[in-house]
Order: sequence, then C-alpha cells, then structure tokens
Amino acid sequence: MGREPQQDRSRATRESLLDATIESLAEVGWHGTTVVAVAARAGVSRGAAQHHFVSRDALVREAVERVADGLGDRLRTRAVEEPDDNPVLDVLTRLADVWTDVVGRAALNLWVAAASDPTLRALVDPIERRFRHEMEELTIELLRADPSQPEVQASVRLTLDVARGIGLGAAVRQDLQQRKADLAQWAAILGSMPGIGSGFGL
Repeated sequence: MGREPQQDRSRATRESLLDATIESLAEVGWHGTTVVAVAARAGVSRGAAQHHFVSRDALVREAVERVADGLGDRLRTRAVEEPDDNPVLDVLTRLADVWTDVVGRAALNLWVAAASDPTLRALVDPIERRFRHEMEELTIELLRADPSQPEVQASVRLTLDVARGIGLGAAVRQDLQQRKADLAQWAAILGSMPGIGSGFGL
C-alpha cells in the first residue's frame, strides 16, 4: 500500500523537474538552465534531481521531447482569433502562436543555442527532425493542401520557417500589428500557390 504513494511522489517530482526545465529554458535559456537551478525552481534538492536525471543532458533531452510534443499539441488545439473567412491566415496564426508561450519560447531558445553548441545540437537534432516531419504533415492537413502537388512540400517547409521567424520576432519585439500584417501578407502569397487551400474551396 505504501508503494503507490511513493511512486506517485516520484512521478510528481519528475514532472516538476521537467516543467521547471521548460520554464527555465524559456526564461534564461540554455546556459542558465543547470540541474541546480532547475532543482531550486522545482523546489527539490539537487540530490533528488540527480536521482531522476543523472546529468543536465539527460534532463534536457527529455525536456526537449516534451517541448516538441507540446508544440504539436498546441497547434492542434489552440483557438484562433482570426475570422473563419480566411482559413489560410487562421492556420498561419496558429503556427505563429505556438512559439509565443512558455513552451514555444523554450524551443526557440534551445534551437538558437544549438546552432553554436555542438553538444546541445547533438541532443536537439534527432528530435528536431522528427518534430519537423510531424509539423509538416500536420500543416498540410490544416491547410487542406494536396501533397501530390510538387510545390506543396516546399511551400509548407517555407511556411514553417516563416512562422518560426515571426514567433522569434515576437519574442524580442512586441509589435502585434506588424505581426498580423506579416502573417496576412504570407497568407495571401501562400493561398495563391497551387495545391494550397484546395480543401477550403480557395
């Protein structure tokens, strides 16, 4: 009988450490996210943190997995404010919005840090490739695009890069009107491309 509560506590500690890691990555980035700092943020001892994750790499690897999963979940479920009469813009708004909350900011900080840190890049690269593939498939579905069209795959990849870039811009400058204008401009370009939005009757 005593085993289940102990397992529950252990699971809760692990979850707290992962949540604290994502918060830390979002707020102070990769270099400020140490096991000691994460343990303090989670309210657990360093020893308890190291019991669950023997190194920062182990902790961050699992946190990166959770970030990638969280971004996909947010894209599927996030409500949008744009009107339904512009479905392509709706999708682009959702793509950009996933980068603006704590999970998105953590991902952006990781991706940027990985560009100049070979150790982190080795952790991020395989997850990024899997995440990228999943996001491409989901974006094609959301755009009701025709993947048999040769231009569609390239257009979707470019759209994901545009959305990530707009999300990164939003992290450093709070210019909502410019962000909306950028999204609207790309939505107009994207909506005119062959095979994009055909399921919307565009």
